[in-house]
Amino acid sequence: MENNIIDDLHEADVALSVDAGEMRHDPAVRTVGALSEIADQPPAFTLAALAVIGGIAIGRPRLTKGGARVLLSLFIATQVKAAIKSKVVRTRPYKLLDEGEYETGLDGPDEADYNSFPSGHTANAVAAARAISRVAPGAGAPLWLGAAAVGAVQVPRASHHALDVVAGAAVGLLSEALAHAAFGLLGGERKGGRRRR
Repeated sequence: MENNIIDDLHEADVALSVDAGEMRHDPAVRTVGALSEIADQPPAFTLAALAVIGGIAIGRPRLTKGGARVLLSLFIATQVKAAIKSKVVRTRPYKLLDEGEYETGLDGPDEADYNSFPSGHTANAVAAARAISRVAPGAGAPLWLGAAAVGAVQVPRASHHALDVVAGAAVGLLSEALAHAAFGLLGGERKGGRRRR
């Protein structure tokens, strides 16, 4: 019974990828997909590092702290995501759509075309949104909307399956929670003007 539910969910996920992936050449999907590249590792790490440097340079500790939180969250997310991708094989939707090939399982090819699970873009976007909203709560709503858009567009652009996006979001939340805990251990957190002990 449990296997049937998992199989049905898997089949529905792949079917959704095939249907949604038909929109991958749509100009709107391509535009939003290109914008979502801000959550890829190089630009995400670069922006976080610039926030740290900029915060130090102009004397804005909150900017520095936010950038540092994002950097650590991204680092953890990258490690977790890479560990999962090295073990889990899942063909990306574009390869399924273009070549009719689909493979899933453990310990298969460790190549980009077979590293769909989990979505790194989503993990990074969610980790960054949560990290920044810790120091700038007022920015939370637009950041979460942006992270949701980054994740959602991965399916119609045929980069990831929907379950990859969900898993990426979970990786992002877990990674930021670990980073938050590390910051708490290293320097304490101020709450109501007092440092928590």
